[in-house]
Amino acid sequence: MIRIQDRRDRVCVKERIFALDIGTRSVVGIIIEESLNSYHVIDIITKEHEERSMVDGQIHDILSVSTIIQSIKEELEATHGPLHKVCVAAAGRALKTKRTQIRTNIQGYPFMNQDDISHMELSAVQQAQYELAREEEASNSIHYYCVGYSVLHYYLDEDEIGSLADQQGNQASVEIIATFLPKVVVESLLSALQRANLEMEALTLEPIAAINVLIPESMRRLNVALVDIGAGTSDIAITEQGTVTAYGMVPVAGDEITEEISDKYLLDFPLAEQAKRELISQEYVTITDILGMETEVSYEDMVSSIESVIKRLSESIREEIISLNSKAPKAVMLVGGGSLTPELPKLLSKQLGLPENRVAIRGVDAIPKLKKSENIPEGPTFVTPIGIAIASKQNPVQYITVQVNDRTVRMFDLKTLTVGDCLLAAGIEMNSLYGRPGIAYIVHLNGKDITLPGEHGSKPTLRLNGVSCSLQDPIQHSDELLIERGIDGQSPTFTIRDLIGDLPSVQISWNDIPYIISPDIKVNTNHVPLEYVVQDHDSIKYHYVKTIRDFFYAINQTNILSMLRPFRICINNIEHDLPYSLQKLRKNGIAFPPESSIEDGDHITTTPVSPITVEEVMKDLNLDPHYEIKVTFNRETINLHKPLVTLRRNGEPLLLNDLIFPDDKLTSEETVAQPFIFQDIFRYVDINLHNTKGHNFKILRNGEEATFFDSLTYGDELELHWYSSNSD
Repeated sequence: MIRIQDRRDRVCVKERIFALDIGTRSVVGIIIEESLNSYHVIDIITKEHEERSMVDGQIHDILSVSTIIQSIKEELEATHGPLHKVCVAAAGRALKTKRTQIRTNIQGYPFMNQDDISHMELSAVQQAQYELAREEEASNSIHYYCVGYSVLHYYLDEDEIGSLADQQGNQASVEIIATFLPKVVVESLLSALQRANLEMEALTLEPIAAINVLIPESMRRLNVALVDIGAGTSDIAITEQGTVTAYGMVPVAGDEITEEISDKYLLDFPLAEQAKRELISQEYVTITDILGMETEVSYEDMVSSIESVIKRLSESIREEIISLNSKAPKAVMLVGGGSLTPELPKLLSKQLGLPENRVAIRGVDAIPKLKKSENIPEGPTFVTPIGIAIASKQNPVQYITVQVNDRTVRMFDLKTLTVGDCLLAAGIEMNSLYGRPGIAYIVHLNGKDITLPGEHGSKPTLRLNGVSCSLQDPIQHSDELLIERGIDGQSPTFTIRDLIGDLPSVQISWNDIPYIISPDIKVNTNHVPLEYVVQDHDSIKYHYVKTIRDFFYAINQTNILSMLRPFRICINNIEHDLPYSLQKLRKNGIAFPPESSIEDGDHITTTPVSPITVEEVMKDLNLDPHYEIKVTFNRETINLHKPLVTLRRNGEPLLLNDLIFPDDKLTSEETVAQPFIFQDIFRYVDINLHNTKGHNFKILRNGEEATFFDSLTYGDELELHWYSSNSD
């Protein structure tokens, strides 16, 4: 047992605080006195556990721990009077931190208000609680207290934003870091105190206690690691962004150093512990091994003999810091008795890549509000016990009881508790409080599937002590909270007009005859008005006049469209498009194609076009219909021609002046042209035999006598002369 007591004579009694630091190896009882925002240590007692009743900060033997507490309490009471209330701390190694992000669809919602944002934040905390329960293989997430959370980032449509208040978009998300404490840790602590006839006045967390007295809030924006090295474990807390972002623990600490000394020098564990402590302040240590041999060992020799375990301790701490922080912090503070391990700060700074002055042991002299006095031992051993006592005044933590829907909920009051905290503690599913959205409809609109969303569900109704409240409202002990789930949203209510807008009737004139055209709307083959309320799986088809083609469809004059389209004929099974139509189309006096837009009041005219002949078709297709030469006969010009290509329809040959119709199926035949002979001329001229001057004749070609079978060429001059037999 170690006891440190202030021997000063006190004239007046000031407010005193009794605190306990219940560690793995020992229990520290401390009484401090508060005066004018400063603190003075009155008495400190340290007693070690006689049995292994604590494992990694968790009470395993409540009876044994309560016996130590009772002993410390009675010894302090003998000097300072009755002690009924005590401030304690939950071990930091029991804390769990979880970082998570939750996304919410806000499409169609009104502007986000503070209640919506709080609901998102608490949903994220609850999600972190569920994830932690799964990782720890716990059956119920409410076996963990949420002892605090911080919002790291807000996002709107995947872009980071400073605040979601009064924002609109498609998706909002929040990223938080939450800290949890297993309820069993607190419950076992309460049981040990009750057995020692003590009431828990306030509870804090060991890392928070040390941080509160060593790292003020103004410094917590810096990335700093606080390492509390005790006997059985080394607890680690990380600060950044103005808060404590992570907690961790490694099961390597001061006892490992003691055991190594015990093994190397054959010492009983208590003697090895004594040698370790003497080594801190002495150049030589005198030890007596189990064989009774007394030896004097230098500082250098003993440090060299235990170098491997010191390195293992340093590496374990370094790995946990990097795991929690993802990088080396800006600085490291070491507290606790194990922080005095020789060469540890130097080795840790090297492994973290930090300057040696960035890894430092912090003792009670670094606590700014603590009055210095001779009874306070120097060094880091009592930083945490003093921090626990001071934190009980600066950041007191109590239990409060609240009725949530007639169910009693006890809460861990680490901060100002709100209605939202009550819901978390009661294990109420945050997302289940809002009414579900109405079932969406899927409809088929002009060949496309579209989804019609249902109405959003309403918010829950919250009443605190009979008065309407919000998730952010604070609560107090014995408050009564009633929660009514929000009402589910209804199925969507959309009319045809909501989907396609207003489709007014239009008046169009065709060849001076007016037509009024209304939109054609069908649902499941039935005509409906614009006011029709759409149902799930409806097949909706609508049509209204947008083009001239639409107009002729609407008045059931599709035959006009067939006469407006270009000719298409087939010759020898090959299709040909011809630049002709049977009708000429004009809109408001100007030629337009049928695909042109049409508006209310437009005037449409169609007029027939002259029929198309075989000769015109052959010309457009670059088909040469005949072979032709020009000659004169009896001084009259005659054009002689023979067919080169013959078109047939249904097997019948077509003349050049025959008409062609759309979709005709024709065949073509090519002829090898033979030279014209003289007798061919008589197919083009008429000879009146009654006016001849004789009964005999002769024919001349270019002034020379010829026969009927003489070949003709272009420009030949042909003559036929009659004469009587008496004259030549």
